[in-house]
Amino acid sequence: MKAAVLKAVNEIGCETVAAPTLAPGDLLIKVRAATICGTDIRILRGRKTAGVRYPSVLGHEFSGEIADTGGHSQFHVGEAVAVCPAFACGSCDACTRGAENLCRNLVAMGYEIDGAFADYVRVPAQGVASGNVFPLPQGLSFEAAALAEPLSCVINGQERVGVALGDTVAVLGAGPIGLLHVQLAKLSGASKIIVSQRSALRREAALAAGADHVINPQDENVVERVRALTGGAGVDVAICAIGDPGLANDAIRMVRPRGRVSLFAGFVKGLQAELDVNAIHYSELVVTGAFGLTRRQFGLALDLIASGKINAPSLISHRFPLEDFTAAVATAEQGSAIKVAITST
Repeated sequence: MKAAVLKAVNEIGCETVAAPTLAPGDLLIKVRAATICGTDIRILRGRKTAGVRYPSVLGHEFSGEIADTGGHSQFHVGEAVAVCPAFACGSCDACTRGAENLCRNLVAMGYEIDGAFADYVRVPAQGVASGNVFPLPQGLSFEAAALAEPLSCVINGQERVGVALGDTVAVLGAGPIGLLHVQLAKLSGASKIIVSQRSALRREAALAAGADHVINPQDENVVERVRALTGGAGVDVAICAIGDPGLANDAIRMVRPRGRVSLFAGFVKGLQAELDVNAIHYSELVVTGAFGLTRRQFGLALDLIASGKINAPSLISHRFPLEDFTAAVATAEQGSAIKVAITST
């Protein structure tokens, strides 16, 4: 089969490799759509190294058709499915507390296990047995289903920071994740959504996604503008959807007293930031992180996309065949793209 093989930092390309060999209980999926995530780029460029092995096949946002059931009677060949790509053990302290995304023994598809930038992908028996494979709702496209994974992560982030009816929300960054935050905040009943983003293309996308105001941080002081748009009070919630630690203080300074801040984006390992601890202390702010997703959130994401309440297809701006994976990555790194999909027929 064909696969985009990561051999080293900055070294990836499409080549012919052996098809996956199934162990008892495994499932084989023919990949129909896989989207490029910021984490894939971080791994490729060496900015994420934990758990990464070489060679490996990246890709954890995907959907496809079952090619081999591995003897599982609940599935059939040709069935359309999506996979929650993080496999929790179910028995560690985090899992037993309901935080399976923080499982001590978490296994991730896309680098710890070969992922979906390939013709076929193997889902290990652990993931099948634990219910990580989801049949697609009727009528849901493969491309839209591939975006259930990032939406699941956004759901986790907003559950952690508590976006609620009537909240004013600032989203720093309007990449695919930021745009999903805008859509989900709107769906949750946010009364005002303000987005900061340098790219004019992405500012327009933010408005189309439901933002009420957009700010170009190159032209305006973001904190001052957010406060002006909220009558000087500040927003209820600020979400950092870009992995820039320097934005953490901006987020802290633009929320109202007892406001909430989500450090949502992944950051480069070892990078430190100085936080305005007095602002946190005296304004009684809540600052939270957000990592990964749960199976419950994945199922919810599929339902939200299938119902049209979240317009996932609007994020996909470019499509490439697997053979053009290098060009797809280059496009994903440019400001001209929103979300890049690798598709097959």
